[in-house]
Amino acid sequence: MGSRDDGETPLDSLRWVLTTDDERVVYVRELLGSVFAVVMVGVVLFGVSGVWPPMVAVESGSMDPNLQRGDLVFVMEEHRFPGEGAHVADEPTGVVPNRVGAQPGGYAKFGAGGDVVVYSRDGRAGGTPVIHRAMFWVNDSENWYDKANPDYLGNAADCEELRNCPAPHAGFITKGDNPATNPNYDQVAGISRPVRPDWVVGTAEFRIPKLGCIRLIASGDAGAGCVL
Repeated sequence: MGSRDDGETPLDSLRWVLTTDDERVVYVRELLGSVFAVVMVGVVLFGVSGVWPPMVAVESGSMDPNLQRGDLVFVMEEHRFPGEGAHVADEPTGVVPNRVGAQPGGYAKFGAGGDVVVYSRDGRAGGTPVIHRAMFWVNDSENWYDKANPDYLGNAADCEELRNCPAPHAGFITKGDNPATNPNYDQVAGISRPVRPDWVVGTAEFRIPKLGCIRLIASGDAGAGCVL
């Protein structure tokens, strides 16, 4: 087993740390190497996505079966590589709504038309973001009852009975893909008001099944969907 000699120069000491087979030093060396590798991967992903953190863990089943609890999802700033048919408001949003993407030959993500967006609920910073599908765009003060899918409106008979109708401001109407847990639009269920473009953190690009369980287990939010 390697050992250090008195009188060594700093370069000699560094060479010893890098080459010794002392178990304690090897453990620390490998730990620091792993941390460095993780940091570098994070830096590269941030450079590609423009979003921090660039990976988020799915915490609920609201997007089943297309995104499942415990999936790790790569998120990209929505303006970087927008899909064909991204909505243009006062300025491009970079988000393709389901109404456009579901057309024949349209842009689709995770088993259905349009983008899945990660957004801040009612624009509040610091809370757990929502990852749901952008369904269609509404303008400020718009009566959007007739343009909506009646299956997702709950028991509302008209705009007067519909939450967030007329629209309090322009934004996206969103919805989770799971019909069992999220039968209605987010704006009908009270999850959020119409999602303004500046509330959008990014668009979901791809998933790594169950890898997000590591984070959920560490935070105590694992549940039955993350039994490893």
